[in-house]
Amino acid sequence: MAEQKAFQDYYPEEVAHCYGCGRLNEHGLQIKTYWEGEEAVTRYRPRPYHIAIPGYTYGGLIASLIDCHSTGTAAAAAYRAVGREMDSEPALRFLTASLKVDYLKPTPLDAELEIRAHVQEIKGRKVVIVSTLSARGVVCAKGEAVCVQVPEQYMLELQQQADERP
Repeated sequence: MAEQKAFQDYYPEEVAHCYGCGRLNEHGLQIKTYWEGEEAVTRYRPRPYHIAIPGYTYGGLIASLIDCHSTGTAAAAAYRAVGREMDSEPALRFLTASLKVDYLKPTPLDAELEIRAHVQEIKGRKVVIVSTLSARGVVCAKGEAVCVQVPEQYMLELQQQADERP
């Protein structure tokens, strides 16, 4: 069986620079999200500099992980909903319109974090994603993201700008 490609690896180059999920951002988190059945899953190990207080992960990292995991999941879900492969054109790309994160327990800094998400709703250009972030099997945070599809015209303009660069 061929190795599954991460959702973020399908992003066109002109929209692959995000700090959280852009594969072209060498200083970013470069998260990778995959389907596991009906759930989308990302695993990420915080670095020592993602510290809040000794031993625990900074809440902003947690929010960033949930945010970018959600937009990637929204894109993959939108492709699934219309029966298209993620490498088909035009590209479907999503941005966060709203993000709510509930911090339930302190998140250890020295553990792999697992973010699991499912699609709560797909309606037109809007996809609502609900997720949990766990460490060592304990849910430490929950998130809800309302993601909106980037208009096709904007994606075309970005592509044209990229084509015009030397």
